Amino acid sequence: MSATASWPRRMFSGAAKLFAAGTLTAAAATAFGAVSARQFRLRYQTVPLLPVGHRPLRILHVGDMHLVHRDRGKIDFVRKLVATQPDLVINTGDNPGGVNAVDDVLEALTPLLEITGVFVPGSNDFYGPRPANPLRYLRAPTTIESPDELRDVIDVSTMFGAFTAGGWHRLGNRALTLKVRNNLTINFAGTHDAHMQADAWPGFIDTGPAAGVNIAVTHAPYRRVLDTAVADGADLIFAGHTHGGQVALPGYGAIVANCDLPTGLASGLFPWRAAGSTGLVNVTSGVGTSPTVPLRTFCPPESVVVDLVAADAGTNRPPN
Repeated sequence: MSATASWPRRMFSGAAKLFAAGTLTAAAATAFGAVSARQFRLRYQTVPLLPVGHRPLRILHVGDMHLVHRDRGKIDFVRKLVATQPDLVINTGDNPGGVNAVDDVLEALTPLLEITGVFVPGSNDFYGPRPANPLRYLRAPTTIESPDELRDVIDVSTMFGAFTAGGWHRLGNRALTLKVRNNLTINFAGTHDAHMQADAWPGFIDTGPAAGVNIAVTHAPYRRVLDTAVADGADLIFAGHTHGGQVALPGYGAIVANCDLPTGLASGLFPWRAAGSTGLVNVTSGVGTSPTVPLRTFCPPESVVVDLVAADAGTNRPPN
């Protein structure tokens, strides 16, 4: 056979090898991402915010479970979080991963509902996921359709009713003041989901000189929410939504944040400055994943334990 006749066969053979190698690489990446999405962890932070002389206050931050029906591994992980012995639970939303998962959410959170808590909703607390091209997740922030276009509605009254019956307080565009352990006064203010364009900052309730700490809670950490909260005196802001980027690269980090937050701040504890004031922001990577992209790479799912300590107590309290 002439060289001319054999060239297409050689070209096809090379293309086939490249295609096979690409397929195997994609399969390996998918398998790695699926395994990583199940490697639940706890992140510990110690923050010296309390007035001098106060004993530490332990906060458990849970968000973005995206819990699907009968996911025993995730249910068991969340149930065991009570072993961290928190004094306060903060839930930043997106609890169910489908319309049939409300009972699973309540089973997972039941041990924590016995502890004083506050919560704000995310869009997935109201609407079930819709089929979507997974590559859209890596291109730009997702968009929220109008309610008329969203097909599956979560039984939010049952879910949120159980939250409040258990002693949690809803903070969607609301503010309240609670006294927690050792009579520490905490001013809370929270917003509805900024990703849904439903946020309205309520302002902190002014309790005068007795105020201890100002804590803001929001689902999606859009800059406008962080700016407003810090300018209004927030000492600490809790948020979720980003999944820590969910798909991250070694040595680079998150590819997207699914909001206007810089990707380098897609998770973790960091300072935020606005209007001459500075507050701290804690963004959790969340326990779950986007329902249409059930993978994680170099960004393990998490819940966060934040120990608030007195300003004179140092920052080295070990985890329990």
